[in-house]
Amino acid sequence: MKTKLISFAILLLISSSLFSQSFSFGVKAGANLSKISGKSWKDEFQFGYHAGVFATISGKKWGIEPEILFNQVSTDTASNFSQVYQFNKIDKIQLRYLSIPVLIDYKLNKILSLQAGPQFGILIDQNKDLLQNGKDAFKSGNFSIVGGLQVHVAKIRIYGRFVGGSSNINNIASNDTWKLSSIQAGVGFAF
Repeated sequence: MKTKLISFAILLLISSSLFSQSFSFGVKAGANLSKISGKSWKDEFQFGYHAGVFATISGKKWGIEPEILFNQVSTDTASNFSQVYQFNKIDKIQLRYLSIPVLIDYKLNKILSLQAGPQFGILIDQNKDLLQNGKDAFKSGNFSIVGGLQVHVAKIRIYGRFVGGSSNINNIASNDTWKLSSIQAGVGFAF
């Protein structure tokens, strides 16, 4: 599944560039403020990071920007976690996702654009302390909706966005819904 999704993203980048007026690619990195909502988690954002590559395929007003990002999410359990799941409270959980957003880009003017679109995240690593009961605590996939702004200054891209999780990532029990949300800010450089 992971290989097919990555292959699809690469194919999308290549095929879209053949029909566009403008094509560029680059690298980007930045900070995440993330939290998992649900009764088992602390209701607070914690710092993480993201880094990856992007491509921009655009016309005069509209464009598309597919990305492949590595996201690290940090979170902490709430005090009632052990009551819900019958094992001790676990601190400082880290999740690592390979995220693939495909954003529609609408240029407001020469330097500012609105971005929105879907994002699919593939869980590639999780804190092994959560596997005490022999189950994976988190589902391997996560679907989100992304929206934000991007500033273009020459080859530099400065962006801020909200990533709202729309799928339940809880793989332990069905009585508690976990959704991952992030605020991202970062800088990119187009080649």
